[in-house]
Amino acid sequence: MTFDFHPKGLLTVQHLRFKRLWVSVGILMVIGILCLSLISIPASVMKFLWSDKVLHGVVYAALMGWFAQIYRHDLARLGLVIGFIALGIGIEYLQGMTPSRNFDIADMVANSCGVVLAWALSYTFFGTILERFEALLPKRPVAL
Repeated sequence: MTFDFHPKGLLTVQHLRFKRLWVSVGILMVIGILCLSLISIPASVMKFLWSDKVLHGVVYAALMGWFAQIYRHDLARLGLVIGFIALGIGIEYLQGMTPSRNFDIADMVANSCGVVLAWALSYTFFGTILERFEALLPKRPVAL
């Protein structure tokens, strides 16, 4: 029995035709999370948001779920889990350094729970949403 490990294979995206688009959308999601986590949000807007912890969990689940569909190798997904949990922790520390935001360990827990939940769901049909969406699109451009 041999263990064949090819690090280059961790980040291959053979199953998606629009991989650059999907990765770009994911990068925009990360940038959006960074920006929205560090800007001052008026109290009038905060009262319209869901529970803060639920929102944290949903946002980080969406982020992990998005990238888990693109990078399906188990080690790549594990790296994403570690990276997104670290991102959530790092953002909380940055929020503690800003005058308008607060450091909150419960937010770190909510972020991490969202990441782990999406990681688990990525091994179900939720992990193939992008692939199934692409299957609905024509293989070649339609002539007008």
